[in-house]
Amino acid sequence: MKPQTPQPLTTEHRKLHQRLDAALDAGGEIADATRRLIDVMHPHFVREEDIAMPPLGLLGPLSRGEYDPEMSHVLEMTDALRTELPAMLKEHETIREAAAALSRAAESAGRDDIVDFCADLGVHAATEEEVLYPAALLVGDIVRHRRDKDAA
Repeated sequence: MKPQTPQPLTTEHRKLHQRLDAALDAGGEIADATRRLIDVMHPHFVREEDIAMPPLGLLGPLSRGEYDPEMSHVLEMTDALRTELPAMLKEHETIREAAAALSRAAESAGRDDIVDFCADLGVHAATEEEVLYPAALLVGDIVRHRRDKDAA
């Protein structure tokens, strides 16, 4: 059972990208600030989609007490997440700074929609930090425990 990123998370990331594209279309300082934000967000999103989000696809089965030895494939991802988490949290700070710059440019231009997007991005990051990353790490812990228990 290879973990698949839950669809709501994939949809949320896609919508964030769409809102970034819309901010680029604003041109001028807003587009410049949006490009800076994209530059710091893109590699972070790629890494999240590689190691942080797929383990969450096992939450449902694990919460129902289901286990399959093939779930142990998730451990490579969750071990990488545990190792990289401090850097990923620092990336969130860099993203927050870039989003704040975009928000200031958007506010000056009267673009409340982009100001709101920047606020939503902050909520997105906090949700990852407080819920998604810890949940992904717990998935790894549970799978490791079940694997080791079955091996004993």
